[in-house]
Amino acid sequence: MVKRNHKPIIELRNVWKIYKMGEVKLAALSGLNLEVRKGEFVSIMGPSGSGKSTAMNMIGCLDVPTKGHIFLESKDISTLSESNLAQIRGRKIGFVFQQFNLIPTLSAAENIMLPMIFQNIPKYERVERARKLLKMVDLGGRIYHKPTELSGGEQQRVAIARSLSNNPEVVLADEPTGNLDSKTGRTVIDFLKKLNREEGKTIVMVTHDESIAKKADRTEYLLDGKIVKTLKNSVKKRK
Repeated sequence: MVKRNHKPIIELRNVWKIYKMGEVKLAALSGLNLEVRKGEFVSIMGPSGSGKSTAMNMIGCLDVPTKGHIFLESKDISTLSESNLAQIRGRKIGFVFQQFNLIPTLSAAENIMLPMIFQNIPKYERVERARKLLKMVDLGGRIYHKPTELSGGEQQRVAIARSLSNNPEVVLADEPTGNLDSKTGRTVIDFLKKLNREEGKTIVMVTHDESIAKKADRTEYLLDGKIVKTLKNSVKKRK
């Protein structure tokens, strides 16, 4: 068991994101305040247009706020350049997407190794880590399989393994079960929970599925670009 740290790893303070559409200004986030502590598993829910995707972009260093502050490990990243944000994304954050986003011409292992190339990790280390990660997600026998040779659930597990390639502090999962049947979706969530419990990874997940959201420690409900309700979920205590 990995002990939790009560220090926030992610903090959004009065974050606004305003898009200009001609003469019209659209506020995707309207003073969003969110705190995620190291080792937490947090789910985010809300109707379409509530700001979930924009919030994930902020947490994932994919965008910067119009105003407000975003802290990652106590460092204000709100005004960093794109090149600096890209470095942070590569080292600190892993991404899991609804569409898997695997490169079809690469094998499972090669897909996992790709993010490591951009961090200048030697090839022998890339190969060894890819093998270990595939084994961790129960795909040790699929090293050379390409995405078209894998089921949807297997592809998403490869995507989870890829998100861990650079050993990030935070894993962001955007509708990770959206393209999977309910049984396979539960398997994927079980892997995310395992990462949280046994590896100590901080997980932030966007989902439309309330039964999936309840697998997290707590659920934050967004509406009109801000949190309107927080629900602590009844999860089993870590052994």
